[in-house]
Amino acid sequence: MAINMPGVGPDAEAARTGDAATPAPGKAGPTGKRISPIALYARRFARNKGALLGLVIFVLLALFAIFGRFLSDWNYTEADFTALTVSPGTQGHLFGTNPAGNDTYAQAVHGLGRSMIIAVSVSLFTTVIAGLFGTTAAYFGGKVEQVMLGVVHFLLVLPSFLIIALVGTHYRGDWKVLVVVLTIFGWMLTARVIWSLATSLREREYVMAARFMGVSPARTIVRHLVPNIGSLLIVTFTLGVASTVQSETALSFIGFGVKQPDVSLGAMLAEGQNTLTTAPWLFYLPAVLVVLLTVAMALIGDGLRDALDPTSQSGGRA
Repeated sequence: MAINMPGVGPDAEAARTGDAATPAPGKAGPTGKRISPIALYARRFARNKGALLGLVIFVLLALFAIFGRFLSDWNYTEADFTALTVSPGTQGHLFGTNPAGNDTYAQAVHGLGRSMIIAVSVSLFTTVIAGLFGTTAAYFGGKVEQVMLGVVHFLLVLPSFLIIALVGTHYRGDWKVLVVVLTIFGWMLTARVIWSLATSLREREYVMAARFMGVSPARTIVRHLVPNIGSLLIVTFTLGVASTVQSETALSFIGFGVKQPDVSLGAMLAEGQNTLTTAPWLFYLPAVLVVLLTVAMALIGDGLRDALDPTSQSGGRA
């Protein structure tokens, strides 16, 4: 005979976490229908107003980067020699031009798209590498773990900024090379965190059962370890986009990132600082886009972290 004790069980836990009206993943809800984990996470994310605001801002920025070029007759590489450093709204230039006659609006659209491509690519690659590397080290343990962690510690002590600057200068600001070097030196800290978390997962029953059943290590890592840290990987990817935007902007701002004829937000900021008093729009337009993109990804990352954390109370009640 089952005995129900007050204050114990999933209902009490849901009440403590502020999700009394939200059933556990896979359990039947108030309407009698089962709710999937994805639907539960989406419901918790939707209750976070800050996260929704960040998502709206990010979608608008992405649409601007994709379709914004159709709202202008100018290409980001074209130069209007009859309109050098003209103010916004002058001679058919919505946001004015730079000293070379390039349309600021067209360059902002292309620069935003370039920065977003770099940020998303680097964050995706670093998250995948860190997830596989950290879980593999934790799964094997022993000498394999020591060697893999030694590689991480060695890469952490290298002067990564100097190497990235030298490589970027040598290849003249090629954004593909920038993605590669930022990925090479951007996954180690995340891998260290994932390894420490995966060391507790390798002793779980399902991992031990897979070992005894003869399941290959690669299959066990991909099918059992990685999915169980999926929430951490999702949040890491989201926040990694924001940090990569800042890194790319900083490198381009000091001349080690994207260079002409290509354009990024950091390159626009570097150019705009020289004319801050005479043509402030050249600096403030890319600065606003950088701030909006960074804030949007930070809000989305916080919202995902709260949605995937069963003990979070930020989402309130369903």
